[in-house]
Amino acid sequence: MCQYNNGTNHRAPMNRILTGTVRIAATALMLSWPLLAMGAEEPLTIEKTIALVRENNPALKAASDDVRAADARITQSRSAFFPQISASAGYTYLDPVSEMSLLGSPMLKFAPNDNYEAKVTARAILFDFGKRGSTVDLAKTGKKTAEQSLEISRRDLSFQAVQLFYGILFIRENITVEQKEIAALNKGLEFTTKRYQTGAATRFDVLSTEVRIAAAKSKMLDLRHELLRQELTLRRLTGMADNLPLNLQGSFAITPADRKDAELVAQALEHRLEMKLSIENEKAAKQRRSIAMKDGLPVVSASASYGVTNGLLPDINEIRENFVGSLHLELPLFSGFKTSAERQEATALMHAAASRKFDTEQQVKSDVEETIHAVKTSSEKIIATETQVRQAKLAAEHARARYENGMATVLDLLNTEASLSEAELAKLQADYAYVMTNYTLKRATGEIFW
Repeated sequence: MCQYNNGTNHRAPMNRILTGTVRIAATALMLSWPLLAMGAEEPLTIEKTIALVRENNPALKAASDDVRAADARITQSRSAFFPQISASAGYTYLDPVSEMSLLGSPMLKFAPNDNYEAKVTARAILFDFGKRGSTVDLAKTGKKTAEQSLEISRRDLSFQAVQLFYGILFIRENITVEQKEIAALNKGLEFTTKRYQTGAATRFDVLSTEVRIAAAKSKMLDLRHELLRQELTLRRLTGMADNLPLNLQGSFAITPADRKDAELVAQALEHRLEMKLSIENEKAAKQRRSIAMKDGLPVVSASASYGVTNGLLPDINEIRENFVGSLHLELPLFSGFKTSAERQEATALMHAAASRKFDTEQQVKSDVEETIHAVKTSSEKIIATETQVRQAKLAAEHARARYENGMATVLDLLNTEASLSEAELAKLQADYAYVMTNYTLKRATGEIFW
């Protein structure tokens, strides 16, 4: 009886532990399941798409590492303002050593055979005509350049995400238009087949409709392939798993800000990342020239050492403390024309950076002006295509009624169906172009998407 009670007491805590573990795991699964399901079914807006790109894209992670490396180079350049401290120790055996005897006295050694030395040395540059300061400024400019490059990568990848996002929406809408056309053609084929069976239509009418249907299905296959390609690219860009659906939520409706053309150009010259980068490049070129101009100037440095050594009179074998201080002036006299060539190179690079900055400024102005015109053109196209769609729908309705009443040929019906599909596609393309030109204008003016 006692043995049975002891066994039960040992198993009961273990059972309670296992039961509690199972309950915790089940509770965690129940709590996490809605989150997983919501993550899989949550609509993907353009804002969330860009956020995923900025969070998961490896190119941006590499650019962030470049910024950290540039920050470390600033610390490296500042090290020249601090003394460089080192410690050393050594042993040297000398044989023979200088020795002499005076008036029959024992031999006197001027140096021991066993020489020991241990010291701490500090070296520092006292004056170099501002060369160290220019080097630090150059490193700071390098960090700003790395930061601007990171922002450019973020902007370009965000814009690529915008292109893919709306490109997928455009293709899906295009597929819907094709499906509507195929449905209309199938309905026409059904009616034409009935008329052919009754002798009211010819075999040519049936074949013509079937050819149009086959062409529409072929176009549908091309659209589905292009849709798959863009979806795969978007998944790679955002880091989304293949098993998660791309539930995109968006439309081609956009309301651009009402600003004057001159204001947009001024904004682009102030905020465009390429302009900022060209300014930093010009600044870096000037700093390199400043460093090159100071390369041939004198440098004053000092050093101090403290340690212990032997070999000092009167007892050359005694280990004694010692101190050494020095002041050093270095003036380069001739470097094989290296200094003058470096100055010429730095001056030429400074002029090149100024020219590139001017070219970038002109390119930014041109981009903004061209994009403004593209926005206006796409807006006008939307109005024109809306009228075209209304007219095409009316023509298609009349053609269907006339064909069913025997007052129009099958060719008339097919042409009007094709015209309606082309009009709807033109309207869709105008909407897509209007959205993309507005995003292009944001990119051209240096506006941050999100």
